[in-house]
Amino acid sequence: MSASLRRLLKELQNTQREPSGEIASLAPVDDNNLLKWRAVLRGPRDSPYEGGWFELRIDIPEQYPIQPPTLVFVTPVCHPNVHFETGEICLDILRTQWSPAWTLASTCLAVQVLLANPEPSSPLNCDAANLLRCGDVVGYNSLVRLYTRLYAQSLTTDLH
Repeated sequence: MSASLRRLLKELQNTQREPSGEIASLAPVDDNNLLKWRAVLRGPRDSPYEGGWFELRIDIPEQYPIQPPTLVFVTPVCHPNVHFETGEICLDILRTQWSPAWTLASTCLAVQVLLANPEPSSPLNCDAANLLRCGDVVGYNSLVRLYTRLYAQSLTTDLH
């Protein structure tokens, strides 16, 4: 068994032993393939995403943890740093700032923190970023709540 697979098995055991309040689920999609995972994040409290459930697809390279996993939102998300159509996430730890010290769980938590702390200076969704750049926080929060209600609240029925 490779070092990558041993690491992933250990992470899976840790996730099952110490569940997180922010991560509703984090596990391989298929027990026979530890390189494809699914996560469901709860929308951060006191944010316009609160009450939403956001599914992520996680593809893990064979060189993990030396190389970062690829995380993509499956649930449509209105956020300056998330491409609305593809679910691509602009987050430095997924690219240039990756370290083997990051785990899948800590990476998912970083994505959840990003939801509540958008960075409009590096947008993948220019419309959402422009609302924040122009100082229209009320408009931004309203738009995010609308998309959260439309796309992220129906996921709860899929979890049970």
